[in-house]
Amino acid sequence: MPSNVAPAPGTGTSSAAGAEAAVPAEAVTPLIRGIAVLRRLTDADGVSSLSGLERSTGLARSTVDRITATLARRGYVRLDGRDAVLAPRLMELGNAYLAALRLPRLLDAHADALADELDESVSLAVGDQDGIRFIHQATRRRAMSLSFRIGDLLPAERTAPGPLFATEWGDREWARWRERRAADPEDRGFPAVPARSRPIEDGEDGEDGEDGRNDEKDRIGASRTNSKNGTDLTVAKDLTVTKGLTVGRDLTVGKSLAADRPEEPGADRSARRLPTLGDDFEQRTAEAREAGWALDDQLIEPGLVALSMPVREAGRIACVVSVVSHTSRHTAADLRDTLLPRLREAVAAMERELREAQHAESATPRTTTTAAPSGLAVWTGASKQELGREFIESLARGLTVITAFGEGRAELNLTEVARATGLARATARRALITLEHLGYVTAHDRVFRLTPRVLGLGFPPLSRTSLAEIAAPHLTELSQRLHDSVSLAVLTGDEIQYTGRVSTSRVMSVHITIGTRLPAYPTALGRVILADLPEPPLTELLPLTPRTITDPARLKAVLDRVREEGYALVDEELEVGLRSVAVPVRERGGRVVAAVNVAMHSSRRTPEECVAEVLPELRATVGRIEEDLWVAGRFRRVPRT
Repeated sequence: MPSNVAPAPGTGTSSAAGAEAAVPAEAVTPLIRGIAVLRRLTDADGVSSLSGLERSTGLARSTVDRITATLARRGYVRLDGRDAVLAPRLMELGNAYLAALRLPRLLDAHADALADELDESVSLAVGDQDGIRFIHQATRRRAMSLSFRIGDLLPAERTAPGPLFATEWGDREWARWRERRAADPEDRGFPAVPARSRPIEDGEDGEDGEDGRNDEKDRIGASRTNSKNGTDLTVAKDLTVTKGLTVGRDLTVGKSLAADRPEEPGADRSARRLPTLGDDFEQRTAEAREAGWALDDQLIEPGLVALSMPVREAGRIACVVSVVSHTSRHTAADLRDTLLPRLREAVAAMERELREAQHAESATPRTTTTAAPSGLAVWTGASKQELGREFIESLARGLTVITAFGEGRAELNLTEVARATGLARATARRALITLEHLGYVTAHDRVFRLTPRVLGLGFPPLSRTSLAEIAAPHLTELSQRLHDSVSLAVLTGDEIQYTGRVSTSRVMSVHITIGTRLPAYPTALGRVILADLPEPPLTELLPLTPRTITDPARLKAVLDRVREEGYALVDEELEVGLRSVAVPVRERGGRVVAAVNVAMHSSRRTPEECVAEVLPELRATVGRIEEDLWVAGRFRRVPRT
């Protein structure tokens, strides 16, 4: 790896120089650099200026421009002026891992049902080296609600799932954990959690111990409450923490603290380290091994508590399920005492689901399921012809290798990867070597598997993307092509609500704002959604203009025609002079969830011109919205607004 590309944060790498020295000779440098850009965009919550990427990666600006142009061509980023923005289609990389994993497909419904029953947030997580990574979130909507996203990486020692995963660690994993703790004392490599500080005891020169040597960073910390005695314990928030600190089993500080160890001869008493979050991780791991469950008593931030249990498959931990709450609802001890029996039942049901799936899979004769060739060669050839030297073929090919994996394709050998992608074996081999070096693929007995780290490529910021956000750039492009107003709307009762809108700057234009509600029956947007319902809500049909259809039988006939033709054209039924054509937006299962329209003054185009000129453009735009929606909604519910 070039020296100007930093290693991935939070990956347990103790030395960047060591990681660079270990780069295999056959590694694909453009793929390494492209992934570095995706990581930086992910850390920046999905948006960064091109100059910001240049600074954060250390790459030359021309290299950043070529990488982002290639990623944009692939549909993984969108170039918005001087900014690069992660695009929903990038989620196909994380989807490949989740599909190969099987767990979301088998266990998400169990987690969602448990969250509904308990009225608490429930998450599923897998281990990722010395951290944990979420693969599912069933979040309750409250003023104080969980903000973690699918793909977020957390340090194992500051979570409830962490000690459970650590029960299966060996010496190498523990050594890596200690190296990471030493190299990153404030958990800055884990952007999803608040920083952990390293408080320093000032020694014997005063009770307060504050002499101006402590900057604001040393004061950042978290207040924690001992669930056994109710004592408020402030860690790293004030350096007046005294030596008489008393700790218990439920706190983050265990018997292995530096304060309890004999002082080494010649040690500098003025720089002795005080206890910090995670220092008792080994003790908590031993307790989790004995109990079979683990607690997070405000290890991540004040007020956040969690109870976790492992879900096992074939004797190993497949994932960990957690019930997460706030101290305003439960203390950690109360969470354990109240919800542990129900959590045990849920885990038993999940393990039963995994056993049944394993039995069904073993009963089916094993055949190698390989994805159809991706047509990559044709696409890269066309891209190279269009973009010239701005297009980096080796980057596009390397990322395509990740998508070769999926449901029924959790393990692939080199030949299967090459066949699925249409790449030459030598090209596929170099890409796999590179991905293995970066930690996105593991290899055993010439068989390759994706790792949870793949979720770190854009999935966290994109996993909260709404339908309106997915549609926004597509609506803008359509409006710019047609020079007319374009809108996205959803059905709410018997009304449509506008959730996306791009207006034109004409003197005579349609003026509607996001959030506006209108009756569904006299609008093109409403009719394409109503037409998908078995029993559309056709209540009071008022004549808004002389042309408004108010007869229920006639309106039902119109909806039948809309359903058959796949679009609706409404001519001056909502308002005199307003003409609109709309097309439905469908989710993966085919259900209509929204609609997009083009609206104009009736003097702009005749109804026939709307069908001939506008409708094809509108359908093409909705097709692109649906492609992004289907990728984004494969393993999560995409909010409509």
